[in-house]
Amino acid sequence: MRRLFPVTDETAAPAGGASGGGAGREWSLDELAAAYAYPGPGPGGPAPWLRANMVSTLDGAAQHEGRSQPISSPTDMRIFGTLRALADVVVVGAETVRKEGYRPARARADFAAMREAAGQSPAPAIAVVTAGLDLDFSLPLFTSPLVPTLILTGASADPDRVAAAERAGARVVNAGDGIGVDPARAVRALTDLGHTRLLTEGGPRLLGQIVAAGVLDELCLTVAPMLTAGEAQRIAGGPGVTVPHRFGLVSMLEEDGFLFTRYARTRPAY
Repeated sequence: MRRLFPVTDETAAPAGGASGGGAGREWSLDELAAAYAYPGPGPGGPAPWLRANMVSTLDGAAQHEGRSQPISSPTDMRIFGTLRALADVVVVGAETVRKEGYRPARARADFAAMREAAGQSPAPAIAVVTAGLDLDFSLPLFTSPLVPTLILTGASADPDRVAAAERAGARVVNAGDGIGVDPARAVRALTDLGHTRLLTEGGPRLLGQIVAAGVLDELCLTVAPMLTAGEAQRIAGGPGVTVPHRFGLVSMLEEDGFLFTRYARTRPAY
């Protein structure tokens, strides 16, 4: 792994590929945690910060045959685990839960002291965004999480499905006036529960809604050195925005041709 941006004396890979400095070696989890740390609290205390973690091929595919795993890498998965370990809650769409076979987040011994010092639970909660609650509540995500799974839905959600979710042990959170979820309301609702370090792993439809609502603060995008062609989804789908949202490059890491980028904007007021 080497850092390409910001440029440092470790940026250039040593001649012949020999390891040295930060290049050509595997970064420790502590180094990754420092590289992806959330912004510190402002003058008024902790404020919500919503980051997305996604992977894309060179030709813009966010998935291959419906899943993101084929375009990932071992280092991408280490960063994936690190981002989860830093978060209070992981926000994910119901379709992604079904396709990717989501399980509860697990406690990581490597991050236990860091999370305790930050006042966090042993593992992040999973928050599932769903309008219809078309989910299998017998899955471990609902029956045996370390931290109770949250269901973000609208006020008009089917009461029978809400009751089924609650019987399974999930906590149902109102984040919309109708059937669906308003992303800005979801951020406020999670913040009211004490979750300010927010992470979303998509899928593309949910990320598109978050982008359109203007509540995304940061994008951690892995660019895989692969081409897939076909008709795979981009990392964000759905209606476009009137004016493109401009983000600034925070950092870029590289390993085996994979680029691990961070883009962020100025902290918004919720």
